Amino acid sequence: MDLIIVESPSKAKTISKYLKGKYRVDASGGHIRDLPEKKLGVAVEKNFEPKYVTSPGKEETIKRLAEEARRAGKVYLATDPDREGEAISWHLQQVLGLPEEGKNRIEFNEISPRAVERALEHPRTVNYNLVDAQQARRVLDRLVGYKLSPLLNNKIQNGLSAGRVQSVALRLVVDREREISAFVPEEYWTISVELQDGKKRFAPFRAVLEKENGKKLRIKSGKQADAALSALAAGGYTVASVKKSVAKSHAPAPFTTSTLQQDASNKLGYSAPETMLMAQHLYEGLEIEGDGHVAFVTYIRTDSTRVSEDAQAAALGYIRETFGNEYAPAKPNFYASKKGAQDAHEAIRPIDVHLTPERAKKMLDKKHYNVYKLIYERFIASQMAEAQYDAMQIEIANGAYGLRASGKALKFAGYTAVWQDVKKEDEEERTELLPPLSEGDALTPLSVKPEQKFTKPPVRYTDASLVKAMEDKGIGRPSTYASIISVLNKRKYVEKDGKYMKPTEVAYSITDMLVRYFPDVMDVGFTADMEKKLDEIEDGGRDWHAIIAAFYPPFEEQLRHAGTDGDELTEILCKKCGHPMVRKTGKYGKYLACSNYPACSNIISEGEAEISDVPCPRCGRLMTVKSGRYGKFLACPDYPTCKSTLPYGEKKEESFAGICPDCGKPTKRLRSRAGKLYYGCSGYPVCKFMSWDEPTGKKCPACGGALVKTARGGVRCSNKECSYKEPAPARAPSDG
Repeated sequence: MDLIIVESPSKAKTISKYLKGKYRVDASGGHIRDLPEKKLGVAVEKNFEPKYVTSPGKEETIKRLAEEARRAGKVYLATDPDREGEAISWHLQQVLGLPEEGKNRIEFNEISPRAVERALEHPRTVNYNLVDAQQARRVLDRLVGYKLSPLLNNKIQNGLSAGRVQSVALRLVVDREREISAFVPEEYWTISVELQDGKKRFAPFRAVLEKENGKKLRIKSGKQADAALSALAAGGYTVASVKKSVAKSHAPAPFTTSTLQQDASNKLGYSAPETMLMAQHLYEGLEIEGDGHVAFVTYIRTDSTRVSEDAQAAALGYIRETFGNEYAPAKPNFYASKKGAQDAHEAIRPIDVHLTPERAKKMLDKKHYNVYKLIYERFIASQMAEAQYDAMQIEIANGAYGLRASGKALKFAGYTAVWQDVKKEDEEERTELLPPLSEGDALTPLSVKPEQKFTKPPVRYTDASLVKAMEDKGIGRPSTYASIISVLNKRKYVEKDGKYMKPTEVAYSITDMLVRYFPDVMDVGFTADMEKKLDEIEDGGRDWHAIIAAFYPPFEEQLRHAGTDGDELTEILCKKCGHPMVRKTGKYGKYLACSNYPACSNIISEGEAEISDVPCPRCGRLMTVKSGRYGKFLACPDYPTCKSTLPYGEKKEESFAGICPDCGKPTKRLRSRAGKLYYGCSGYPVCKFMSWDEPTGKKCPACGGALVKTARGGVRCSNKECSYKEPAPARAPSDG
């Protein structure tokens, strides 16, 4: 029996039901391989190749799938139709030993009998451009997150994390909150007048003051409002013009991932992660009593508004049958996807238009039903005719001032028979027609209403508006919006004030630090441009290694600067790489960290590197206090290059060491203002000889420079341009 492998057990049950036992269907449970959890897992020095390991807890799954694959006639990889799904198929192919050029990959946009059968008739090879695009994103996100998170923990507090897109999204929230705090309200006034025709034939209506001398009027003070009121009272109101028209409103496009999350937030009050969880269940299939596993909607991670011809024809047939022919448009509706959309899949829609919300309500719990109803109604509405309104606009003159009254009445419901858009805050609309007045008609004012108002600050982000902002700015992708919002909440970087996001105190610290040291990573434009480059990998036009290689060196330099900025440099050398250690202060006190971060992340506690005031007798560095088998001792911090040790508590060596090659007097051990050891002639100021290394008292036979001792007991010329050297004397053989 042939084997089909999917990610989800629910998806496996749904497909197995549709195929009626013709195939064995099993699930991988998501990724079976990934980057290691506690290591970087990226070979930076080897062209950024990822080092994959078996995902935790997947050993038994791999063993089971391998056995099933061995017994199967053919193996089909039916993971989700996107980059992540393609990568999962590739990992399965690698681990199960399937042929790399074998046609074992199948994909479908919906889990229905027809779609699955059609996919099995047209298997293909794994799309390695998609795999590379996923790998590039995974490696890039790992490099950024894995390197920035420890820095935040060191500089701010433990338990923090950063992410390539996550941190930019957090910056949007923080910047918006600062805009709100800095906002200074500006006063303005509105004046509305209730008017009626002079003969009182028609009902009163309201007009709003808009112009003065033909130009847009903005009243900014009470004094200016009083002047306008006086002028209006002294004049008369006359109809200047009447415009009648039929206004049309086009149906909205079917849902993308982003618009589904926005409308579920606005209409249902659901968070983005909550919406995606419900939608995922509806896509994979739910256990329905009496029907087994049933899938309800098409693939739910998409930025396309495209709809298949079959689905469109089914929708138009349903619309004609249910609402009447006039509710179907003369030409099928077409929606252009947003610029930059991948357009790999259809928009989100119901699989079967005859599975109406009314029928589904008996199958689903409340939340799944609400999301399904939203998707269903939006799709049906998107295929319906325009709504039509009888619209009317009256321009009214009073001296130098102009007023306007607008109204409209529904003429033909069109798509609004199914779908009502959410009105914006403070949005007002007259939903009945104005009286049938004519140009030149005199009007009588019944009341005049001046109203003082103040401009409002920007509104905090909600789940819906943050998703829209990320989409509009080109940061992140449909599959990542919900997870980003989930992390911001889980990490307590934001807290909810009703439906609005408010950054917590630590969010400001994180954002300010990352903006200071990593301006590119935190720049919205830079992040959006990186998304475009990642998309170009999928198109086959870019090498993913080259994109990472261009990004990483400047990022690494910024990391190094951020890691040591403001820290005290010590004479202690890192045992791992030899760079100086820097003194830092963390949550639990002082510690030493390698200055070569992030290339080297070695850290030691302050107590491990107690610095003495005793210089090393061989290289001059201040020796450190160590604890050994027999107690404390002094050791050179330049170990293993210099292995000098001294007993703990031993007095400093005599201050004289070496011989001046110019005058023959002893030289003194001295220290510069920076604390560095050097040798100066004891005959100073008559003799001004100075050397960083201990002088032997002899001159170089090659150039005449001073000969000095080396750390290993040899002799070399102090002149850097001279290569003269004398090796250290050979050791006498031991008696044993």
